[in-house]
Amino acid sequence: MAYIGSKHIFADIIGQIKEEGLYKDERYICSHQGGQIRVRFPENAPEKQLINLCSNNYLGLSSHPEIIEAARKGLDYRGYGMSSVRFICGTQDIHRELEYRMSEFLGMEDTALFASCFDANTALFETLLAKEDGIFSDRLVHASIIDGIRLCKAQRFIFAHSNMTDLEEKLKTADCRMKLIITDGVFSMDGDMARLDEICRLAEKYDALVAVDDSHATGFIGKTGKGTHEYYNVMDKVDIITTTFGKALGGATGGCISAKKEIIDMIRQRARPYLFSNALMPAVVHASIKVLDLLSTTTERRDRLESLTNSWRTMLKEAGFDLKKGNTPIVPIMLYNAKLAQDFSRELYGEGFFAVGFFYPVVPKGEARIRTQISASLTEEDLKKAYDAFVKVGEKYEIL
Repeated sequence: MAYIGSKHIFADIIGQIKEEGLYKDERYICSHQGGQIRVRFPENAPEKQLINLCSNNYLGLSSHPEIIEAARKGLDYRGYGMSSVRFICGTQDIHRELEYRMSEFLGMEDTALFASCFDANTALFETLLAKEDGIFSDRLVHASIIDGIRLCKAQRFIFAHSNMTDLEEKLKTADCRMKLIITDGVFSMDGDMARLDEICRLAEKYDALVAVDDSHATGFIGKTGKGTHEYYNVMDKVDIITTTFGKALGGATGGCISAKKEIIDMIRQRARPYLFSNALMPAVVHASIKVLDLLSTTTERRDRLESLTNSWRTMLKEAGFDLKKGNTPIVPIMLYNAKLAQDFSRELYGEGFFAVGFFYPVVPKGEARIRTQISASLTEEDLKKAYDAFVKVGEKYEIL
């Protein structure tokens, strides 16, 4: 009977989520990831060809033929999986090669690989900090950082989003043995960048470490795509970078922490997600090395992404849409109402565009939006068609 009662509790909660217009449906992609995809929604509906405006595939590398071929070679040369954690028998030569290559690309001393950047962030704080230390986090940091901080006994100080006055006041008054400032490089919901130059200045003033989650920046932010620390010219002042291979760097899975050698040594010895999770599958590792090869030879995809992003923002602003400020490929269109965001998304689906509504708890209540994301796999013609559809739907719902 207790089990039946528990089921009713969950059913009631789901029912309430649906009544509030907060239920999240999943749409089924029946093709490779790219600028155009085939989708079924609902599950038993016919497939439909859509232009994709909400993928983290920023550089369009998720289905790049050279990346796919590199993954195949990884399967052929090193097998399907490691069946082990790193310190037992889960470390191949290519795992270490990727760590060397990421360190070189990011301008750090050493790197440790993880199954995801979520794992990297949950590993970071508990491993490095004790109860006499302090973590200073931006209010809008990613959920994985919040979860990582919860696992740690260090003191917690949350500063208002990108508010350097608030951060300085907290750094000045905190009584901590060691201070660590953590921020997203690019904030995934709003698309703005951390004021990393000012953060580094304050860190130097108050003897704090700086950690950045650059998952929505690695590969395309900065002159050569190294990330926000390159964009702000503070590559020598950021102490720790966490990032992912699951977005611009091929879009499969995996993440890493890059930092000074002694920090990475601590991670290898103490970080639970590193010690107790299987090593990355060889195909992902081999393909990720190939991604770094491509990025080291040309910035063509990064430059194309920047051009497309500027065009999209300009078109939407001129049409009168309410956009979050920023200059990254994340372009949120603010609607403020969860049901409107879902309705808007469904209308776009009918017009041939994949763009998902975001609402609580993914964003704060009253901050619902359509988060569009630009990819180098899109074309100017795709964006012109998207503009026409967004204006059509916007006029229907009287938001323009």
